[in-house]
Amino acid sequence: MVSRRQIVAARSVPQTSDIDLDGLIDCIFLRLDENMSKTSYITSSAILSTLNGWVYMINMRMIGHFQGDQMVYHSFDSAVDDPHNYYPPEFLNTLTPNGLPQHILKLKIGCPIILLRNIDPANGLYNGT
Repeated sequence: MVSRRQIVAARSVPQTSDIDLDGLIDCIFLRLDENMSKTSYITSSAILSTLNGWVYMINMRMIGHFQGDQMVYHSFDSAVDDPHNYYPPEFLNTLTPNGLPQHILKLKIGCPIILLRNIDPANGLYNGT
């Protein structure tokens, strides 16, 4: 349960404004550049969205604030029972069905991530993507 004093700042960001998105990040994560290595600082705040497109934009903007080289990972997409290659991987890579991540995952060392489900605990952290 979240108490009222834990909700420090609430802002609504128009869906067309990149400047307001940067302002929101700066408001929620004050002095991020000084505190990004502190786990308690990073886990004490969150930006929530009901739109997957905005979640993706927020994540990309947040990753940009972290120092270091960005690593890029690609999904492996293929269609089951498609002997005629009606669904080539290039086409499948453009799709983002609900509940699935985008084809490209960008990460930086020190940037927090969350594993939403672990479908194979016996073999370590694995969520099927």
